[in-house]
Amino acid sequence: MQRFFFNILSSDVARSKKFYMDLLDMHVHFDSEWFVILKPAGDTPYELGIIDKNHEIAPDAAVGAIKGIYPTFVVDDVEASHAKAIQMKAEILEPPTDMFYGQRRMLVRDLDGTVIDISALMK
Repeated sequence: MQRFFFNILSSDVARSKKFYMDLLDMHVHFDSEWFVILKPAGDTPYELGIIDKNHEIAPDAAVGAIKGIYPTFVVDDVEASHAKAIQMKAEILEPPTDMFYGQRRMLVRDLDGTVIDISALMK
């Protein structure tokens, strides 16, 4: 495999780009009106794609309610992400919660309804 990134479909790419940049401190790797690639700070190979759900490139089978998948973003401090989510008035589905497997997890819904998991190692 040469590369892997997770795509999220959006009704407003610019708005979604801002949401993920603000919440997760990501930066733009590629930017167009219908497709954006965001990356975390540092030299990591991970990328998040945001695609206009109405663009011809968006697969019809992927457009609609999302079930059965959710991306996880591992951060240094889930409490800081929680504070940002509150400030942004994001829909928090689950506040930071200690999980049995040694992480502290928060669940948030993005602006198009995708559930995202923001986690950090418990201290």
